[in-house]
Formats: sequence, C-alpha cells, structure tokens
Amino acid sequence: MPENSFAVVAKPGDRVADLSTPRPIIDEDRLAANIARVQAYMDEHGLNFRPHIKTHKIPALAAAQIAAGAKGINCQKISEAEAFAAAGFEDILITFNILGPQKLERLRALNERISGLKVVADSAVTIDGLSSNFASSKPLTVLVECDTGGGRCGVQTPEEARRLARRISDAPGLTFGGLLNYPKPGSAKAVQAFFENALSLLKIDGIACPVVSNGGTPSLFEAHLVSAATEHRAGTYIYNDRSMVRAGHCSEADCAMHVLATVVSRPTADRAVIDAGSKALTSDLLGFADFGTVVGYPEAVITGLSEEHGVIDLSGCGDSRPEIGETIRIIPNHTCVVSNLFDTMVFHRDGVVTRVEDVAARGLVW
Repeated sequence: MPENSFAVVAKPGDRVADLSTPRPIIDEDRLAANIARVQAYMDEHGLNFRPHIKTHKIPALAAAQIAAGAKGINCQKISEAEAFAAAGFEDILITFNILGPQKLERLRALNERISGLKVVADSAVTIDGLSSNFASSKPLTVLVECDTGGGRCGVQTPEEARRLARRISDAPGLTFGGLLNYPKPGSAKAVQAFFENALSLLKIDGIACPVVSNGGTPSLFEAHLVSAATEHRAGTYIYNDRSMVRAGHCSEADCAMHVLATVVSRPTADRAVIDAGSKALTSDLLGFADFGTVVGYPEAVITGLSEEHGVIDLSGCGDSRPEIGETIRIIPNHTCVVSNLFDTMVFHRDGVVTRVEDVAARGLVW
C-alpha cells in the first residue's frame, strides 16, 4: 500500500525539519542548477541530450529537462515508458533488449500510442522477435547496441553492428535507427574509434545512421570527445550523489538529494543507530566500503544496513557526535535506487517544503 495512504507525507510550507523519517528530500535550487549546467554543456558542444528518467521517475522533472532543451527521454523498462507516455511524452528510447510475447504486445501498443518510440537490440534473436510482432503494424525504430568497453550488453565489433543494422533494415516492421552504447568511464577514444569504424561500414552498405547515442553520467563531461555521437544520455546528474562527487563531476554542494534519518539509539559512545536501512539508503555500494556521507559529520561512517536500521561508527568524530533524537542528512551512494524505494519525493527550498511529487514510474512491473 502506498506510503501516503494513511497520512499526508508533507505539504507546501511545512518545515523539512518536522518531516517523519526516513525521507528523501530534494533541494529545488540544486536540482535546477544541475539541469541547467548539463544542458549548457550539451548545447555548447552541439550534442542532443536525452536524460535517463530512471534516476527520478517523475514526469514533472522530465518536463523540466525538456524545457531546458533536452530532445527526448531515456527509459529502461516498458512500464517506465508507459508511465511517461501517459504523462504526454512522445520521444522515448528504451535501452533494454525486449523479449517475450507479453512485453512485445505491450511494446506494440505503446508504439501505436506515441510517435517517437525507439528500442535497442544486440542479437538476431531480439531483432527477429521484434519483427515478428511488428510486421503487420506501425514500424518500430531499432538501434543496434554496441559494447565499446562497458562490458554489459552490446555487439562486440563494428562488423557485428553492421550485420545487425542490415538485418534490421531488411526486417519487416522495423526501421534502423542508429547505434548506441553504454561505455566505461574514461574511454572516449575507444568509443570514438568503434563508432567511426561502424559508421564507415554502414556507409559502404548505403545504410543511413540517423542517431549515434553515447551514454552515462560517469562519462558525461567527456561527451564532447566522442565527435561521432549525435546525442548523449545521462540520468544521475539531476540529483547527483556520492559516486558523482567521487568521480569529480560535482561537489557535495551540488547533491540535490539528501535522505533524512533520525538517530534512534546510541548503544555506545562510538555507535549510533538510525532509522534508515537498506529500504531507505539502498545496499548499493558502487565501490564504497560504506553506505553514504553524513552531512555535517564527515568522519562518521555508515558501516552497516539491515532493512530498517543503519549503524554508524562515530569513533573518528571527536567531540561532535549526533545524539538520540537528532535528524541527520545523508548523501546516498546511488540516488537512482533511492528513488525506487519511495512512493513520493519531497522538494524544498531553504528547508521549507515546496511540493510533493509522486514517483510515477516507481516499482512498476516490467
């Protein structure tokens, strides 16, 4: 049952300090600055920008990204795309191999509903499944996903990309839409080489490639180094998080999301226990040894999470330590997962609630 079924989470004018915890809060000014900063970078370098909505899952925030100049949105699941189509979005790219009759039926219905749906494929199996379901309906645009070093999905060579592009072009019900990747950070040179090679092979075959889509917030500010790309996709930048601070993309002052938590126990002088566990902060470490940064207590270390409890080691804090009943703010390791743990997000300016938004695409089945 939604968290707000029994009580109002918050309303405009409430003080953040009075909110029940655990609770993510979003700073309006930092949010707006993050949107503007990244869009300005993309505009400066002549790149189309396609934000990934998995970070926030909130149509109002995607609308703000589009208003700033973004050219469409990126979803990871059909259910996300359905939620955003219902909110009026038309240019939607789903970056996931879609297989199976139930998903393909929903994808076909979504394609009939909006004008700019695009998907990806990295195998003949995926392409043939798409074609068999779209042969007698409105054509579906399909991009070939390429593994340029990220080690996840994607064809392994430009020659494979060429073969799949041919297969899409020849398949009933499908239109070849371009190339796409998700690279590892710091690999712009390798990405450029892969795309250049693939594009030259497509040119030999006379296959037009309207979109070359590069991706990732970790690769965000090297996007201009991949001159073959026509667009870039990124999501985390809108909130930022501890991993983005570590990567040097932002400072703690640019992190728009904090998770409010209350100290519920001080069993020893060196240990605090908070009411935010894995169901609020996520157990996603992203290479860290602990579970977030405690704002105002930089030496405090969140050493462990159970479902509803977080344990903080205070041994390095000196005389300044949070007390029982104190509300603290935590910058999470990974904001995208936090968004999927709550039904609503509370927004504020200078500690005063401005709005509460439903996380519309949160927790939806595929």
